[in-house]
Order: sequence, then structure tokens, then C-alpha cells
Amino acid sequence: MASTRILSPTAAAAVGITHKSIYLFSKPPSPSSFPTFTVTHNRPITKLNVSSPPNETPITTSTSTTTTNKETVFFDGGAHYGDLLANLLLGFTLFWLPLTLAAVSRAFNLRYRFTNLRVTVISGWTGEDRSDFSYKVIKDVQVVPRFIGDWGDIIITLKDGTKVDLRSVPKFREIAKYCVSMAEQPVVFKETGPKGF
Repeated sequence: MASTRILSPTAAAAVGITHKSIYLFSKPPSPSSFPTFTVTHNRPITKLNVSSPPNETPITTSTSTTTTNKETVFFDGGAHYGDLLANLLLGFTLFWLPLTLAAVSRAFNLRYRFTNLRVTVISGWTGEDRSDFSYKVIKDVQVVPRFIGDWGDIIITLKDGTKVDLRSVPKFREIAKYCVSMAEQPVVFKETGPKGF
């Protein structure tokens, strides 16, 4: 079996071997050497004539959504910061320590949202506990001011007898009046005197 040797161009010139493929691409090929193709279309050509008077604006159709189903937020927030601050100051006593821990938990893990459609209470470390109810099921709304009346509790009684206790809510009077106004039937609004923390 014979083996072929590959020579460098200088060695090939010394031996006298010329390679003709080097001269193939030295000048570009002529355009006549390429094949030509003709493309024919069998589709009929249609003209579209559009005319409109110059003074009239074009009619546009708009798909507008109804604004009655859009949810708007009235209040979205957590427990009042005064509740946390007051309980932290009193938390240095061992007697008040359980209430301080409850206030810290409320401050970091509790969120209230009042919209025009529903009331939402979100709780838990990652917000996995969520309760929603509509204003249509509200039977009774009570408020209990806390400390000096800067924050308070809202107790909402539903038509099935369930009591929803919202603790340390800021702007609690305005929120309670909003719940009463959004309820389907006339709802009783009760406010008791200021109580402790």
C-alpha cells in the first residue's frame, strides 16, 4: 500500500508540481455561467379601491370594558404602627410579653384589603391564609377604638352568623363606614367607647 505525501507549496514548486485548482478561483465566474430560473404566479391580481370623503373621520370600533366590574382599592395595609410601638414599650415587663408577641405577629403577618367588591384578610408567614367575603353578606359592623382612638378593631358579623375580627386597623372609622355604605341591605353601625390595647 503506497502512502501519499503532502508537500508544502514551496516544496511542490521545487519538485515541479503545479496545482491547477489554485487558478480556478483567481477570476470571478461570469454571470452567464449560472442557470436562470423564471418564476410564474398563477394568482389573479385584485385591486382594492377605498374611498372616503376627506371631511369625515374614519369610523373606529372600540372594545371598551365596563367599569362596573373593575376592582378599585379603598384601603390596603397592615396593622397600625402605634399598636406595635405601644406593645413594644410595654413588652419589657414579663406580664405584657405575650401581648407584645401578638402585636409583632400582627405587624408582620397580617394585611387588610378593602375594595369596591370585597374584603380580603391575608395572614400567615408567606400570606397563604386568605379570607375573602363580599359586602353583600355583611349583617352588622361594630368598631372598638383602642388606646386613645388612633386605631381600633372592626368586628363584622356576616349573615350566616360568622364574626370576622379585624384587629388594630388604621382609619377604622372610615373603613367601617365604607363597609356599611357598600353593604346590600341597611346595616347597623355601632361604636363602643375606647378600650385598652
